[in-house]
Amino acid sequence: MSLVNGYVKYKGFKEEEEGAFTMSRSRKNDTKKYVYACAVFASLNSVLLGYDVGVMSGAILFIQKDLMITEFQEELLVGCLSIIALVGSLTGGRTSDAIGRKWTIALAAVVFQTGAAIMALAPSFEVLMIGRLLAGVGIGFGVMIAPVYIAEISPAMARGTLTSFPEIFINLGILLGYISNYLFSGLSEHINWRIMLGVGIIPSIFIGFALFFIPESPRWLIMQKREKEARAVLLRINETESEAMERLLEIQEAANQTKRHEEGAVWKELFNPSPSLRRMLITGCGIQCFQQITGIDATVYYSPTIFRDAGIQTDQEILAATVAVGFTKTMFILVAIFLIDRVGRKPLLYVSTIGMTACLALLGIALTHQHGSGVVAPDVGVGLAILAVCGNVAFFSVGVGPICWVLTSEIFPLRLRAQASAVGAVGNRLSSGLVAMSFLTVSHKITVAGTFFIFSFLSLLSVYFVYRFVPETKGKSLEQIEMLFQSEDDWRKGRDLQLSDVQRLVQDD
Repeated sequence: MSLVNGYVKYKGFKEEEEGAFTMSRSRKNDTKKYVYACAVFASLNSVLLGYDVGVMSGAILFIQKDLMITEFQEELLVGCLSIIALVGSLTGGRTSDAIGRKWTIALAAVVFQTGAAIMALAPSFEVLMIGRLLAGVGIGFGVMIAPVYIAEISPAMARGTLTSFPEIFINLGILLGYISNYLFSGLSEHINWRIMLGVGIIPSIFIGFALFFIPESPRWLIMQKREKEARAVLLRINETESEAMERLLEIQEAANQTKRHEEGAVWKELFNPSPSLRRMLITGCGIQCFQQITGIDATVYYSPTIFRDAGIQTDQEILAATVAVGFTKTMFILVAIFLIDRVGRKPLLYVSTIGMTACLALLGIALTHQHGSGVVAPDVGVGLAILAVCGNVAFFSVGVGPICWVLTSEIFPLRLRAQASAVGAVGNRLSSGLVAMSFLTVSHKITVAGTFFIFSFLSLLSVYFVYRFVPETKGKSLEQIEMLFQSEDDWRKGRDLQLSDVQRLVQDD
């Protein structure tokens, strides 16, 4: 009888244990799905940026014919969006600290959609520019806030993947822009470019829905002394209550350090940085600038010009080739998402920058032979040019494209994260604007091929920058990453940190 009773008790214990395991696994899956959904919704603004970049490359062909704009006006129209995005990025950090990360995402969407509507209805170049400037401000907000928000809600082991989501959506937007160009190119020149630009308004519907779904950043809530709400969010985005409480304590400690700094002193600290902050700024702003000065926006914005220079004749064939570029760019960003938290940031950056250097050089060679000795047959030259452009955007998407935003969202301390990320985004947009606004002029002076040889050299410099100034941050908490920059040796080596290091940081601060 006692054996029977013992068996019953054992069976009951096993069932209770299995039930607890099942519930734990179910909670883990629910938490993971919720955090991924939040990252997706927070990244929707990035579709707007990507769509604008992609669609303008084709729409400009028809805007030229309809509004009779000059080449200088073309460069101004294309490049001004990145320059004016500086306004959105600079004010976005302060705005996100004032009204929250979530509502800054909403503001970015509203401003962009207003600009897109004005562009679609513009009767003249001047009105088109007004809409373009508004769209640029909205993009500036969106570019800096999405990675910050995602980094602040993501668990350390998945942060690289999740913070890469905005880059996925930028690539998706570019592909959709290219497809829109191809689909509407057959319409009247007075109508087709307006529809192309107007379609960019559609994502606002999904962004509006997202606001009812995504929570506010727990780190921002702590900064606002709304600890009860922050605790509720952390319980929702962490797998266990103990893990949520551990993160809550970490954030509170970091917030306590932030309170010791005057709010107005943040920008003063950025412009007169300590040695550790200087290292963060070199890494964050440097990788942002290298992402753009290697010519990715020139490749995307002016792909029709590149393909025409390579020997493709008709608008339809050119736009079809750009669709292939957009598809390649989108597919390879998925490779980065799969690998970024498995192999780390730095190995992918090496693959990316070395691959881009080779492809940019190949593109320069292909374009040189098309207009030079004739050693390469015309069809082969066209094929090499398309291969080089697709290879360049593929290597960009595998590494420097998404990892640039991952790094700048995770290396800065809480008290400076929004504003410092804004400074990085400013460097990115300024570099993008300068490249976009000078590409045609420089190409006329030294040829399109010569311009891409310059981009190849700059890409080679980026390989050295990654080697010397970018530490590995895979698998570390935001607080641990901050410790990487406390000394010159730690910055260079990207060594593993222990909890005691984080405690020492808090004490020293």
